[in-house]
Parts: sequence; structure tokens; C-alpha cells
Amino acid sequence: MTTQNPLATPVLVLGASSLIGGYLLDRLRARDIDPVAVSRQPVADACWVDADLTDPRLAERLTPAGTVFCLAPIWLLPAALPALKARGATRLVAFSSTSRFTKSDSPEPSERAVAKALAQAEAAVIAFCEAEGIAWTILRPTLIYAEGRDGNVSRLASLIGRFGVLPLSGHGDGLRQPVHADDLAAGALAAATAPAAADHAYDLTGGETLTYRAMAGRVFEGLGRQPRLLSLPPALFKLMLTLAKPFLPGATATMGARMARDLTFDSAAARRDFGWAPRDFHPRF
Repeated sequence: MTTQNPLATPVLVLGASSLIGGYLLDRLRARDIDPVAVSRQPVADACWVDADLTDPRLAERLTPAGTVFCLAPIWLLPAALPALKARGATRLVAFSSTSRFTKSDSPEPSERAVAKALAQAEAAVIAFCEAEGIAWTILRPTLIYAEGRDGNVSRLASLIGRFGVLPLSGHGDGLRQPVHADDLAAGALAAATAPAAADHAYDLTGGETLTYRAMAGRVFEGLGRQPRLLSLPPALFKLMLTLAKPFLPGATATMGARMARDLTFDSAAARRDFGWAPRDFHPRF
């Protein structure tokens, strides 16, 4: 059994309107903790502070906090660290992404820039926390989903709902480990109270590893439909994606090639240190 300490309070949640934010706020309230939610978008049923993490006067807007969860893009966090320290932070749990590794050699310049920003931000967070005596944990999820809300699995569901069929580049044999946003909220809480998780970074995967094709099939099933997957030659898929790009915000030419790549990680350290136990992939829309 993972050893746990009480959560240092008060609790501050940066990026509270993010995909994980609502789940984390609910889990904190279930522990009778009333967190302060910081975001640029209003957060219902919470003590909400509208603040920009890069504001040099951020400390004036923040309430005191012992534990800080950062769900905002981690590259925004280094600028906020002096303010968090000034307001009494002693424990920080921040989310990064396994994209730090999977996109570092991408042919798409924007994806390489994201990977570089993630790596630089992680290094800056670690350096500041170690210099200032703040216990830190960095969590790197794989493919995050929350039915109807994310831009990954839910995008597939939207395409399936619109067209009834999902084209794949090749056979879609690349491996994936989708992880639910609610499991990540639970993992963040567990890490914040587990002594072994202090001053470590963890890759967080979903409960099972499956091919992109099988993952897409589960999305069909979650919509109550029989899977209809169309395997296209990679060159044809790339052309189709290029033509459809104006109608698919965020689509890049690398998406097809990535369907054949294994994007897998190992969460054994997280299971050992704070009892990471995510669900298998069975979305329901």
C-alpha cells in the first residue's frame, strides 16, 4: 500500500478550466477541501481567480497556498513560480506531456516547438523548486480523453458521427495508451500526498495498450455503432488529410504517419510510488 501524507492546504489549482480541472476540483471537494481555482475562464461552483500566470503582479492576485496543482500548459508555469513561492507553496504537482518525447523529432516544426517548450519548462520548474525547497512532481500523460470534451478521442467520435466511417493511414498498427482525465485527477491527488512521489517525474498511461485501429474500434462501440474502418494507402491518406485540413483545425500532415508508430510508455514507477491504477479504454459517448 502506498504511504500517504495529508494534503498541504490551502490548495490552488492553476488552469482549473482545463480538461482535467473539473475532475480534480470534484475530487478535492469530496475530501472536504475547498480549492481556489485560477484560470482565464470562469469556473462554476468554485472560488475563482481570473489571473494570467505570466503577470508580474500575480502574487497580489493569489491567495496563500500550501499545495499547487498546475493543469495549465507547463511552459506558463516558470513565470508564476516566484509568486507561488511568495504565497507559501511547499508542494507542486504539474502536468507536462509525453509529447515531449514523441514529437521531438517530428517533421512538423510546430510539433518540435511544443516538445522543446515542454522540455525547457520541465527543466525550469525542477531547477526553481529544488533551489527554493518546494517538493515537485511532474506528470506526463499519454493520449488524454474525456468523452465529448477532448481533442483526441472525441474528435474521432465526432468524425465517426458525421461520416459513419473512419479512414486510417495503412492498417493503424501503432500502439496507443489512452488515459482518462478523471484518472489523471486521481493520480495527481495521490502523487501530492505520496512521499515517494516528491521530486520525481512520471509517465502516466491508460490501463491498457492497444493499436490505433483497436482504439478507433472502441470509439465506434462507445457510440453504439459497429466499427467501419477504411484502410487507405499512406500516400492517399496524406493527400486526403491535406485537402480536408481547412475543415479539421489542428490537423497536420504527420497524423497519418503517426498511426503506424508505437507511442507507448511505462507507468511502473507511478504504480509503485503512488498507486497509479487507471481504467481500461471503454469510452461511452
